[in-house]
Amino acid sequence: MPPNSRHLSANAPMLSIRGLTRSLPGGRVLFSGLDLDIAPGELVAIMGESGVGKSTLLNVIAGLDRADAGTVSIGGALLSALDDDGATLLRRDRIGFVFQAFHVLPHLTLARNVALPLVLGHGDPAEATRQAEAMLADVGLPGRGGDYPRQLSGGELQRVAIARALIHRPALILADEPTGNLDPETADRILGLLTAQVRQAGAAALIVTHSEKAAAAADRALRLTHEGLVSAVAAEAAA
Repeated sequence: MPPNSRHLSANAPMLSIRGLTRSLPGGRVLFSGLDLDIAPGELVAIMGESGVGKSTLLNVIAGLDRADAGTVSIGGALLSALDDDGATLLRRDRIGFVFQAFHVLPHLTLARNVALPLVLGHGDPAEATRQAEAMLADVGLPGRGGDYPRQLSGGELQRVAIARALIHRPALILADEPTGNLDPETADRILGLLTAQVRQAGAAALIVTHSEKAAAAADRALRLTHEGLVSAVAAEAAA
């Protein structure tokens, strides 16, 4: 089962990054020396200009991309200490990732897409399908479990991706522009769902967003700059 706040000491962060540095081929530094702790039950938003490395930062934290230097710890597990199989299991069991490109599998129904983390975790398929249908209703897609991705709009696909990321109650939620394709009413619903998941499960969430409204819903809003992570409020005051 994914770890939650009961498995950590009261002061232990769910996500801890230290000295994280990532450069592009050719030597351009995206970010350098980043430090960040996110506690169980906390939602943090990261904003910043296009190209500054926000999506890359999420990929590095999830172990989908490698940092040049620094460490990532999730629920006490040091990412760099894991082999490929261990990193895969950590992503499967502890992380819910909402990709900007959705990555919804076209050959599976919506219910099977959403249930996938439970099935991969060896859950009962019938129960996984029941939970997937309930999660689809939570994101505003009731009764759509038998549909296929080709039948959905971009905003609906985004909701499927969010449902899939949350269904196994991950310890860490990483979301890349989770409200980017959604109308204001649906965006509010999704932000409420993310916040509820974080609070109830003692999870931690890190969302990348250009939305001031989404950032305002977070416990903290940070801005990723070439100088590092700074308070979004401080960055605006200095602008």
